Amino acid sequence: MEKKIMKIKSCVISGQRNLKENICRFFTERKYISGITVIELVLILVIVIALLLIFKTELINLINSIFDKITSESSCIKLENMKVKKAEITAFLSLIVVLLISFIFGIIEITVIQTEKNLSRICADGAIFSVFGEYESQLMEAYHIFGLDGSYGTGEFNEDKIIGRMHYYSNKNIDYKINGIQYLTDNKGQAFREQVLTYMEQKYGIGLIEDLAGRTSVWEEESIQGEEIRQVEETILDEFEEIKSSGQSENEGADEEETESEDLAELEENPFQCLEQIERTGILSVAMPKDMPLSGRQIDLDLQASKRSLQTGRGKFPMRKNTDKAKEKLLFNEYIMQNFTQASKENISEYPDSDEKNRSLDYEIEYIISGKSSDKENLESVVTKIFFIRMALNYVYLMGDSVKKSEAMALAATISTLLLIPEAAEAVKQLILLAWAAGEGVIDIRSLLSGNKVPLVKTSDNWQLTLASLFTLGIGDDGISGADAEEGITYKEYLRAFLFLQPEEETTMRTIDRIEENMRLEQNCEKFRADHCVTKCEIRNKVEIFGDLAYTFPSYYGYE
Repeated sequence: MEKKIMKIKSCVISGQRNLKENICRFFTERKYISGITVIELVLILVIVIALLLIFKTELINLINSIFDKITSESSCIKLENMKVKKAEITAFLSLIVVLLISFIFGIIEITVIQTEKNLSRICADGAIFSVFGEYESQLMEAYHIFGLDGSYGTGEFNEDKIIGRMHYYSNKNIDYKINGIQYLTDNKGQAFREQVLTYMEQKYGIGLIEDLAGRTSVWEEESIQGEEIRQVEETILDEFEEIKSSGQSENEGADEEETESEDLAELEENPFQCLEQIERTGILSVAMPKDMPLSGRQIDLDLQASKRSLQTGRGKFPMRKNTDKAKEKLLFNEYIMQNFTQASKENISEYPDSDEKNRSLDYEIEYIISGKSSDKENLESVVTKIFFIRMALNYVYLMGDSVKKSEAMALAATISTLLLIPEAAEAVKQLILLAWAAGEGVIDIRSLLSGNKVPLVKTSDNWQLTLASLFTLGIGDDGISGADAEEGITYKEYLRAFLFLQPEEETTMRTIDRIEENMRLEQNCEKFRADHCVTKCEIRNKVEIFGDLAYTFPSYYGYE
């Protein structure tokens, strides 16, 4: 009988051990059991224990009655055998109680483990939120961009600095490791661009650029026309020089006095003087308004984010879903128009944030378009583009104006006669029309830079440059400033067009260039670098709970 009791006891103890191990394994292998599950288990234990205590007397009486019934029905059995059976039942019930107690203690241990897990997750989440709470506030206030300066103002980035701040805000001994990190400049400024688009959508909505969306095809067409006329312009002076050379070779037999007279006449009625000056000294020498000073500021391109080697992130992070590529470009460009300066002297600003400020460049939007080192180069690049677009539009008008074509033909006949090549009159006429269109384009630019509007389509009423004025245009004070059209296009609208037509990666990175420079000068962040600004971060957390029991879990923070 003792052997039978020991066997039962051994089975119970073995079952107890296996049950405890299985229960522990079930819970410890699950990293994401909620706190609600733990509470439920505790409540069940409390209820079970409470029931045992409440019905303690009833349970004892029940067991005794069962035992009395068994003994009464077995009166034929010897007393010593009854005592043995009673002892067996008592031992069995005792082992059941032990098993129940072991189960209770196992649940308590699991509850403690899960509580430690949850506390560790809370601690890690609190730490990463606190770290990103140290974001660059001046960047947010000035440009509505979120970023944690990982160098903490030192200009030297190290991930250990972020880990150190995590430990500073943590009240537990957690091992932190950065598995993924994203900077503003990653993927050609993807994170920066996404933030700009999110901000603009939230503040203004898509309605801000609905009127602009219909103009994109016009911008593209005008750009093509400008490039075509640029190629034509390059041949104008060469063709005129060939015509003059041809005339001079045929005029070699003329006497000296006649030749000098012809040269003088030719000099006084040269319609190509403006183009010749543009070729020699640049478009700004003839197109800048007389009362508008030219900025002399410049920057070092090698120090810009778009040119230098950058800190790069790692890992995969969620990306903004593209809705409409064209609308996103327009929305991003409006952000540029709001926050950066340009050369035009428009009296009324579209946005209150676009007032001129003390920055490293005065013509910031021109830099974003052209990417040159100086204000002069950037403005000249933009103005040159406008010049050829206006020249093309003006030439189209001249070709349909019979009166002006007659004027050009008369001048061409005079020039070809002086050069003793009357058969070249038609060719000279076309060159004069092109030069006239270019001269009108110069007047258009003066109007634009003065903050005025120029008509998109020229007519006889809004044409400004006479053929006679073309001879002296750009020489000294020619007295032609350019009128303001009631309806037309502004300098800013041309900037919008150029921003739209250039690759978005160039636009994005050059915008970051300007923010870096302005943060250093205006916000006194002398060592600010965009590629040190963290926008998203994924951290692996590891904590020791009991002995060799380790719990590993991720933490994530990102600007969405």
